[in-house]
Amino acid sequence: MVKPVATVHVVPKLPKSLSRLEELAYNMRFAWDHDTISLFRRLDPDLWEATHHNPVRVLGDISQKRLDEVKNDQAFMANLERTLAQFDGYMSDTNTWYNKKYGHLPKAPLFAYFSMEFGITECFQNYSGGLGILSGDHLKSSSDLGIPLVGVGMLYQEGYFQQYLNADGWQQEMYPMNDFSHLPLKVVVDDKGEPIIIDVPLPGRKLYCQIWEVKVGRISLYLLDTNIPKNPRDEDRSLTDRLYGGDRRTRIRQEIVLGIGGIRALEAMGLRADVCHMNEGHSAFLSLERIRNLMNEQNITFAEAQEIIAASTCFTVHTPVPAGLERFGFDLIDEHFTDYMRELGLSREQFIDLGREDMGDYELFSMSVFALRMSYGANGVAQLHGVVSRDMWQWMYPGVPVHEVPIGAITNGIHVQTWISREMATLLDRYLDPAWRIDDSNPEIWMGIDRVPDAELWRTHERRRERLVAFARRRLKQQLVNRGASPSEIAKADEVLNPDALTIGFARRFATYKRAALLFRDLDRLRELVNHPTHPVQFIFAGKAHPHDKGGKELIREIVSVSRMPDFRHAIVFLENYDMNVARYMLQGADVWMNNPRRPKEASGTSGMKAIYNGGLNFSVLDGWWDEGYSSEVGWAIGNGEEYPPEEAELQDRIESEALYNILENDIIPKFYNGGRNGGLPREWIAMMKNGMRTLAPFFTTYRMVQQYTDQFYVPNFERITKMLEPGISNALNFARWRHDLPANWKYVTIEDVNIDVKQVKVGSKGDVTAKVSLGNLKPENVRVQLFYGPLDTRGNIIEGESVDMTLVDGDEGNVHTFKGEHKFDITGELGVSVRVLPYHDYLHTSFQPNLITWA
Repeated sequence: MVKPVATVHVVPKLPKSLSRLEELAYNMRFAWDHDTISLFRRLDPDLWEATHHNPVRVLGDISQKRLDEVKNDQAFMANLERTLAQFDGYMSDTNTWYNKKYGHLPKAPLFAYFSMEFGITECFQNYSGGLGILSGDHLKSSSDLGIPLVGVGMLYQEGYFQQYLNADGWQQEMYPMNDFSHLPLKVVVDDKGEPIIIDVPLPGRKLYCQIWEVKVGRISLYLLDTNIPKNPRDEDRSLTDRLYGGDRRTRIRQEIVLGIGGIRALEAMGLRADVCHMNEGHSAFLSLERIRNLMNEQNITFAEAQEIIAASTCFTVHTPVPAGLERFGFDLIDEHFTDYMRELGLSREQFIDLGREDMGDYELFSMSVFALRMSYGANGVAQLHGVVSRDMWQWMYPGVPVHEVPIGAITNGIHVQTWISREMATLLDRYLDPAWRIDDSNPEIWMGIDRVPDAELWRTHERRRERLVAFARRRLKQQLVNRGASPSEIAKADEVLNPDALTIGFARRFATYKRAALLFRDLDRLRELVNHPTHPVQFIFAGKAHPHDKGGKELIREIVSVSRMPDFRHAIVFLENYDMNVARYMLQGADVWMNNPRRPKEASGTSGMKAIYNGGLNFSVLDGWWDEGYSSEVGWAIGNGEEYPPEEAELQDRIESEALYNILENDIIPKFYNGGRNGGLPREWIAMMKNGMRTLAPFFTTYRMVQQYTDQFYVPNFERITKMLEPGISNALNFARWRHDLPANWKYVTIEDVNIDVKQVKVGSKGDVTAKVSLGNLKPENVRVQLFYGPLDTRGNIIEGESVDMTLVDGDEGNVHTFKGEHKFDITGELGVSVRVLPYHDYLHTSFQPNLITWA
């Protein structure tokens, strides 16, 4: 193999009048702007498809002859001018949601969003699934809303694997190389035009990374890459080869690069994040680097710096399954952090305590535990997931009732402009307030869906179903060609699926808990459904199993096996290599989006949300987002939210597959075909489509989601850290000392006496509760004394209790204070009443943060 003595970057030679095409190509706003997509497709439709919708590659491969043609094409040039005007208006617009709400802040903040993967568009394979798609949508909506945010992640030479199936239907993986020179990203350089290089510590050496920038509208995404000549070892250069690849040593090193390297990269570019958002625990090591920097700059201790950094950090947990959490053995911590511990002034035990998790008969370093301890503000990604997360992590907050564990919930959403079909968007442009494109979380706007004629909505959706069927046939034919199928078998691909039939989509990661094969428990019943002479049903499946997940691969093989049977060949299709392009075709054309995980193992799921905006209806287990989105007016539920123990999995599958078939046979199929076959319209079905768009569309959008993150975490954390650090660091140090002394002082906090002036009351009456509380060295303003009340369970414990602050009513008698609270008894029955004391400080995100609580 010959090593070059130099590299040369060859760029397209564009005529001057077309020069700004390069600017459009290098900003991934094209991924959600239909006009920009149309412009590049018009240059060369075949090349656009061949490059997987990559405008940079299109400009690199297009012939000079074609460029000369289009520069003289008046229609194309007019289209270009119009698209550039829209682009310039977008990029220069300062009348954004953020500026209107928070433009008054005295200092402009910078928020940094860290994620292991980002899914922005199909030509940039830097994602594996839902986490990456969510991260990409987060950046897109942040750009639309004007949030002062940057993204930080990793750039993978091979990305996530490309999937194909062998003759037996077993998943195989390919890892084609990403050619960065033909992707919409550029190396970040310094003032001299040289690449900015940062280093991170590895055992006995430094690992070097270069930084790439991806423009996502008004947002910059910075990605770290270790495949550079300055790293002499192959194992170091290959560290960023694959997303979620390699052994545990590879994983911890990737997460060191993401966290520690990500902060160093921002600093090297002159960017200091005021608030950091950890999207999952992969990036949690960023807190260590921020603490180390602050310790060196301010000459303070780890404990002091930790309080400051935690106050400016938030954490989103995504995993509701304990086995799926990221954990490392202490041997890997010792190998990679021994020197770093010394820099932080920590002993080995102190460092490990930051992420220590008891696994039963052994312990591990948990990135989720570490992230929770290093952040002020944590959330799950759906309301049900918040409940699951509070239960999962209650052990970290002893004495705190499970429903008050300080992990909230911000339900995921989707970036509407990325996922809505052009046809549907054009229809909405005609009948909705034009602001639906820039204010899609406004409920009033979606009330206009009732103005859309039923016939137009239905025909628009039918066209997308027809496109899905055509796409699936083309895709299936190519799969057969790649597999070496016979010409007759390839020809039969043109006969699969019916563009007029009820089409149900199922596409997601093939983890076993998602039960992709639940539909196939009764093949006789399924055979009748798909072969009905007048009311047929057809199913399109897609999705990848993790390379090491044999159970997930077995599910794919089972589906493929059924799809090859003569009775099912025409109506069941599995599309290989699921990506954003496949997802769009399926979500924009499917009539029903099906999902049947084992509740409550689906943290959120966002694919079904995307169906809403395209007129699709959801049919799902009440898990993740559907638990809060479902009503009988907008879709169907499998079961009633039951949860089964693991030993009853077979019973659960039997019951829920029966429910699945019953709903299909008795409700979904009759409703779909009611009127549609006779040239009429399925009015009930269309009413459900409109109900979904009217009631669900305003909520399940990343506009709403990012606004909530900004309102609940980004700006409050920024305001908190600003108060702590300005005009000097003294406020922060005083708070850190207060926090440091709090555990010792808390030992002397006791509740001496509680008096309730009533034992039996009539509903609606009020009663007073007084408590004498000894505070030791603390002052009344350092605590919150609360009345806690609620119904009782069968063992006499208060369940789902509520609290109200009590008021200080008399003075200091040996630092014993009397507090009083009033309660109105609104319900009948036995009611438990108690009193508790919690620490309080203006800088605390929540009084539960210090893990100190005293009960009566």
